[in-house]
Amino acid sequence: MSSALNDLQGVISEYFEALYQCDTELLQKVFHPKAIYATADEAPLLYRTMAEYVPVVAARTSPASRGEVRTDAIDEIQLAGDNTAFARVRCSIGNSDFVDFLTFVRDEGRWQIMSKIFQIKPRETGGT
Repeated sequence: MSSALNDLQGVISEYFEALYQCDTELLQKVFHPKAIYATADEAPLLYRTMAEYVPVVAARTSPASRGEVRTDAIDEIQLAGDNTAFARVRCSIGNSDFVDFLTFVRDEGRWQIMSKIFQIKPRETGGT
């Protein structure tokens, strides 16, 4: 299963890169076309399909263009079997940190994100 872990780490790296660059082509490569995007940190609950999510990313000013420091981290990857996996990852965009729960399916031999459920953690500003 170490090959699966390597493959998943590669997809997660591309996911981080897609978010950092606001690269919608890469984003659509790492997400399954039927994937969902959701958070309960907004009221009402925010739920988007990929057709709704991709244009949101396309309209953003990329963190890369603002010179933001990347904070990407993979906290864990769990394999449920040959075709199903879960990852808990972290990243930052603007003044917010995010904890993402990503579920993966392996479809036609390729791992893709099937769902992104995330927690928004506004970063406290202020100095010492």
